[in-house]
Amino acid sequence: MDLVRKVSGTARRASLEARSLAALVRAGAVGFDSPRKTGQVVRALREYGPFGAAPRVAAIRHGGRTAIRDDRGVLAFDELDERVNRLAGAFRARGYGPGTRLAILCRNHRGPLLAAFAASRLGMTTVWLNTGFSPRQAGEVTEREGADVLVYDADLAEAADGVKVARARYACQFGPDEADEFDALLAEGAATAPPPPAKPGRVVLLTSGTTGTPKGAPRAEPKSLSTAGALLERMPLRARETTLIGPPLFHGTGLTTSLLSIALGSEIVLRRSFDAAQFLADSEATGATAWCVVPVMLQRMLALGEDVVRQHDLSAVRVVFCAGSQLSAEVSGKVTGLLGDVIYNLYGSTECSVATLATPEDVRAAPSSVGKPALGSRVKLLDDHGKEVPRGRTGRIFVGSTLPFDGYTGGGSKETVDGLIATGDVGHFDEAGRLHVDGRDDDMIVSGGENVFPQEIEELLVSHPAIADAAAVGVPDAEFGERLRAFVVLRPGHRLAADAVQAYVKDNLARYKVPREVVFLADLPRTATGKIIKRELAAPPG
Repeated sequence: MDLVRKVSGTARRASLEARSLAALVRAGAVGFDSPRKTGQVVRALREYGPFGAAPRVAAIRHGGRTAIRDDRGVLAFDELDERVNRLAGAFRARGYGPGTRLAILCRNHRGPLLAAFAASRLGMTTVWLNTGFSPRQAGEVTEREGADVLVYDADLAEAADGVKVARARYACQFGPDEADEFDALLAEGAATAPPPPAKPGRVVLLTSGTTGTPKGAPRAEPKSLSTAGALLERMPLRARETTLIGPPLFHGTGLTTSLLSIALGSEIVLRRSFDAAQFLADSEATGATAWCVVPVMLQRMLALGEDVVRQHDLSAVRVVFCAGSQLSAEVSGKVTGLLGDVIYNLYGSTECSVATLATPEDVRAAPSSVGKPALGSRVKLLDDHGKEVPRGRTGRIFVGSTLPFDGYTGGGSKETVDGLIATGDVGHFDEAGRLHVDGRDDDMIVSGGENVFPQEIEELLVSHPAIADAAAVGVPDAEFGERLRAFVVLRPGHRLAADAVQAYVKDNLARYKVPREVVFLADLPRTATGKIIKRELAAPPG
């Protein structure tokens, strides 16, 4: 029996890698190059691993094509690889290498990518910090992660002041003519590649931190093609095109899409902060074929007005890759109406990686779904006793992937059952096998004995023509245990009373789902990755 299981497991893994390789070939990430180029690519991957070798492989295959377009201008793939080598050389001259931990506190531009690639080539560990951190948060996280070196943006100096590093810190400026400490490092290093480390560097991404201090989730270099294969098997990303990156690079969605685009030899467009009008203008100017966004970014584009969106030629856009938080049916429907069948909606997390991926067909058929399990992923819905629930019933979502989560750097892990990790969400599968996320496991409100998931109310509220954004939380109630409080952001020029909001919910959902209170706000508090910070909304006034 053990032999049968072993053979079966080997066959499944082989099939998974074959499907992943086919997807990479189809997309152009793997090509039929000359024997000389192929040998160079294989050597780079063997020496530096997929992350550290990414700029080198792209330079071999795509040379002088534009790799990065940012506020400083453009950088070609061969220039990117040379600068990574120079920075690695400068780091190495200062004694940085395996065991050195680099913290990055930067917005979206070439600097953090150069630093991360260089660190990986030296076997260093890179910790990506949230640019929205306060000095206290930045200090707590870097102390826990044991940071030795800090690369930071000059305008984030206040947060950087909270970071205590053991060795050195380097500031980045942003204008095309502004030299900085980071540029000085680049000028010192040699263009030759550094000696390969015994092991490639590791990457530490942080959890979103909506409920407390973010935890570090370390990732080793992947030993499988399946993460890239899971995305490229369903999304028509192709080589030598252009991708706009909306989310911050410290967010898994932004970083993964950037790496995937570099592997494809596609240009990535980075802006230090997201501006909906600028994003649309960049898309038209560059003929972008793909957008990487989080849902709130689509909301902000729609808030400009459909007439404004239609003023831009967005006909080249084939992929709108959306992840990070729940995409409402209302928003996906409007974007589909404007751009056509282009939305690819991913469900996953820092811990479990890719879980499901909805195609445009899924989005049209079931706008609120997050699609079917992706290549290499297993998704099960379990009850409180660890038993799988029937299709159509709500259960806790557990995910297994080919990129296993080894636990947080500060200790602890997520609940696991038979190798599957709890996402902290609850959901159900529909008859077609598509997953629907019904809400957070810990967000569920029990009001008067009835279970209420705020997400359902939030989805409904944003479908109201006068409401731009909404959130719902549970607050203590002496009579019912908990009661629902809704927070509403109105569209410009619209007025709406609290009782009208309550009546709208009553007309569309069960009576016990009507919020007892409605609070109007100018904006909802969100993390830099677009997730609503519900602990701030649930906090008592004052």
